[in-house]
Amino acid sequence: MSSPHPAVPTAASVPSPATPAAVAPAPVSGFGPGSSAGPTVAELLDFARRSAEDSALIASLPLDPEGRTWIRLDGPGGSEAWLIGWPPGTGTGWHDHADSVGAFTTAAGTLKEHSLAVRLPTDGWKTLELTDGVDRTRELAAGQGRAFGRHHVHEVLNESDTLHAVSVHAYYPPLPRMRRFSRTGSVLRLEQTESPEDWQ
Repeated sequence: MSSPHPAVPTAASVPSPATPAAVAPAPVSGFGPGSSAGPTVAELLDFARRSAEDSALIASLPLDPEGRTWIRLDGPGGSEAWLIGWPPGTGTGWHDHADSVGAFTTAAGTLKEHSLAVRLPTDGWKTLELTDGVDRTRELAAGQGRAFGRHHVHEVLNESDTLHAVSVHAYYPPLPRMRRFSRTGSVLRLEQTESPEDWQ
């Protein structure tokens, strides 16, 4: 996603809002100045769900008919969070989030997630042949979300021909890197490794 995960959109492929801003939804209980542990995937998912229900927050996101738009959010417990708008027909491409765990919830429209039920080697490869049965697909309508662990490989798409989708994403620790992949049939190829400087 292009990047955020997009999950984080890249500036090259996604028009940036005129003034990207940090927005702070209501804090998650249990986090504060004295907290040393980061949020769990369940807490990230709870944050994403509650943020997706915040109609004023969702309305604050500028939508663009051509490319994804985003606003960085103040995630719980030092997590990285994003509010992302998806025009019809847009998606992230295959990617992972390295050592970060994460969660996202659809706030408007419907998103489709394709994922791989396999853990990829962290380093030292350029192409892999996937075995049968590792593909997973789910549709996430407004109000639905999912959490995932480290090295989760997926792509997220808005397959609507006419409607924008909007979603909230959260990662902990803040993304140290993202790997981008291309896929042809059962062959997955590592194309690029991005660092935070590439999408912030």
